[in-house]
Amino acid sequence: MPGARVVAGTPRVTGFVLLRLALVLKRNLPRLAGLAMIPLIRGLFWLARLLGAERASRVGGWITRTIGPFLPAHRIATANLRAAFPERDEAAIHALALEAWDNLGRTGAEYAHLHTLFDLDPADLSASGRITVAGETHFADLRDDGKPGLIFSAHLANWELPAICAAQFGLDATAIFRPPNDAASARLVQEVRRQTMGGLAAAGQGAVFAMQGVVERGGHLGQLIDQHFTRGVVVEFFGKPVLVNPLLGKLARHYECPVHGARVVRRDGTRFHLELTPPLDLPRDASGAIDVQGAMQAMTRVIEGWIRENPGQWLWMHRRWRPAMLPKPKPAPAPAPCTAAPAGAPEDRATVMTGNDRATVS
Repeated sequence: MPGARVVAGTPRVTGFVLLRLALVLKRNLPRLAGLAMIPLIRGLFWLARLLGAERASRVGGWITRTIGPFLPAHRIATANLRAAFPERDEAAIHALALEAWDNLGRTGAEYAHLHTLFDLDPADLSASGRITVAGETHFADLRDDGKPGLIFSAHLANWELPAICAAQFGLDATAIFRPPNDAASARLVQEVRRQTMGGLAAAGQGAVFAMQGVVERGGHLGQLIDQHFTRGVVVEFFGKPVLVNPLLGKLARHYECPVHGARVVRRDGTRFHLELTPPLDLPRDASGAIDVQGAMQAMTRVIEGWIRENPGQWLWMHRRWRPAMLPKPKPAPAPAPCTAAPAGAPEDRATVMTGNDRATVS
């Protein structure tokens, strides 16, 4: 009826309330789901601690090796492996993908033991334990030369160990990291990193100034550079173009500081070998300054070599090759129109046009 009031409980009001409730839930569902995951993640974390490092690592590897092939990321992993190793058959590709899943599960479970996993004594490198190292003289030079330095690495084996090694050996280093997408995991991972590593800097829009500050005061920066970066420079990786974060190349160019590579190799279970390379001889441009794109290509080439040595220990589940994201080539400039010389013009000079070539002859 005209002028009738809509009171609570009528279908119109009930529908409006339900719609509002649905919108609120949709807007906040990711955050609520993340909060609900926190107890589960922490429970798994403490269970891994109770199991001990070796058993937790083995169980974590078994879980992801079993479940991984049924996840969407498995298709990404196998597609990446086929692109990187076109000469290998499907059985070899499948075996490498399973190795990668095993390594990922082991690394995840090992977060609960990062505080004890690195058991190397800096005062006695010959002592038997889980960790062996190579390149310790390069490390000492990097630590004691009084200069800033840059270290690149990749998602190989347990990729958290180089930052722990730097802290244990007294290197003033800041690790640049990207938090995990899952909020519950990100919070716990950050807690573990703060307990075991030196400085930490979250990658993001305002982080560059903080990183410059680290270098300017003579500190060292470490970064994983083996994942896609939308605003990156183009380099070749396994024979195909990819985008890589140019930050380390830009800092090396601006501050003229040495650049080293650090990698981890999983030997057996929870035994690891860490290696620091000598400083790279980076390419320079015509002015003598370090060429940023060339520097990132040199670092990427080192990482590719590491992956070829131990392909089952890299994170193949990441979409590294994204041809649609590559910058489009600039179209060639249109040739200038060929115009006849006006009548009576001097003929001792003429403009010659041949395709896109233009020359002036006398």
